[in-house]
Amino acid sequence: MTAVLRRVNRVLLALVGLVLVAVGGAVLAAGFDLAVPSWWPWSGPSDVVLSRADRLRWRDEGWWWPVVIAVLGVIVLLALWWLLAQFRRARLAEILIDTGDGDAATLRCRTLESVMEADATAQDGVARARVALTGRRTAPRTRVALLLEPYASPGAALAALSTEALANARTSAGLSALPTEARLRAVKHRARRVT
Repeated sequence: MTAVLRRVNRVLLALVGLVLVAVGGAVLAAGFDLAVPSWWPWSGPSDVVLSRADRLRWRDEGWWWPVVIAVLGVIVLLALWWLLAQFRRARLAEILIDTGDGDAATLRCRTLESVMEADATAQDGVARARVALTGRRTAPRTRVALLLEPYASPGAALAALSTEALANARTSAGLSALPTEARLRAVKHRARRVT
């Protein structure tokens, strides 16, 4: 998904860039009274973008403004979808596992993530764990978010995560390496009162 999103971004940005450069260059050329193509709507510095006749041409047509508003709405929704797609990190659907006999098996990432979350949450001092597998099918990466109890030691929680949950996942999936980014946060709690 990330590679596809990257290609779509490059193509869309290239097209938008080319259109903006062409339109901007032609507007500047017309503004400086340089030669512009004959089909270009502005031919000199005294021309306006929309003439009075252009503004009033569709005024009596009942369908014109709803169509304009609908098209602009669709453009805004597509732009919002594209913007939100930039912040979404692609999660893997499955991991490709070498079985050693020349064949390969697949492991569903949701299953492995839930097992890793259960292993991490079972550790002492961990209130909740969230695991997401990213990367490629043949070289997965892990993002782990641990919510620690107030009494938990971050160093001990991180050590237990790497020696238990991550080691079990690496062994069970037959992976030689499982690069991991871990984020630790503490549970918000009230201060204890001493009387």
